[in-house]
Amino acid sequence: MEAQATFDDVNLILRLYELRRESKMRTARDWFARNFKAATVEEYNTLCPMGSEENAYARMVLSYWEMAASFITGGVLNQELFFQSGGELLYVWERLRTVLPEFRERNRSPRAYKNLETVAQSFIQWMNRHSPGAYEAFSARVRGV
Repeated sequence: MEAQATFDDVNLILRLYELRRESKMRTARDWFARNFKAATVEEYNTLCPMGSEENAYARMVLSYWEMAASFITGGVLNQELFFQSGGELLYVWERLRTVLPEFRERNRSPRAYKNLETVAQSFIQWMNRHSPGAYEAFSARVRGV
């Protein structure tokens, strides 16, 4: 049985939303949505070279969603409540997932973005339970297929 959401869960989700509205974060999220389509580490490095504004944008978006996911994996934020409005996390995962295995290997960091991956996989299962076929359609749209 799913844990009951609390007012603390609601307040944390609202705070996460407020952080997403910060000017620099909005710019980074917009850049990420329009441009982040790397499938390999080589493409990632070309798209967002170290020291570039694009690299800062990518790191800002990815670390934000890794942090948000850690609240769920750490048991601080109700997963069910988050999934009802947190689709951007899954969008970011869809953009990251193909580059991540190589990224982890090259950086010798097997746990890089592990919270994001764990929550995204749970989100996919949640979508499949509640709306069969919705994840496949969402994934294809995000990947431009």
